[in-house]
Amino acid sequence: MRRDERDDPFGDIFDEIERMMGGPAGDSAGEGNTHIDAFDEGDRLRLVADLPGSDKEDLSLQCDGETLTLEAGEYRERVRLPARVDEHSAEATFNNGILEVTFEKVTDSADIDVE
Repeated sequence: MRRDERDDPFGDIFDEIERMMGGPAGDSAGEGNTHIDAFDEGDRLRLVADLPGSDKEDLSLQCDGETLTLEAGEYRERVRLPARVDEHSAEATFNNGILEVTFEKVTDSADIDVE
């Protein structure tokens, strides 16, 4: 009996995961294939990245206050942050392939007292 493609309800999901991770269905080695959202929460900035198939032990994060560099195994991406942040305030969680990183925002200017 010939296998019917419609018999596999998860085929499209696995194809999409492979595409995002740069596997057989993808065209690059994992670079630029993840989805990262930034949320401005007033005095904080929150980034959420989908990293399916990544392990917590493989994650490496670096921030200089303007750019976040994210590495997960062979995947690497630099994300220009929409606001300047205090890189020392970073908090990160990783659960079920979802990375969340929050930073305290830094004000762009300071008041100067004139004497």
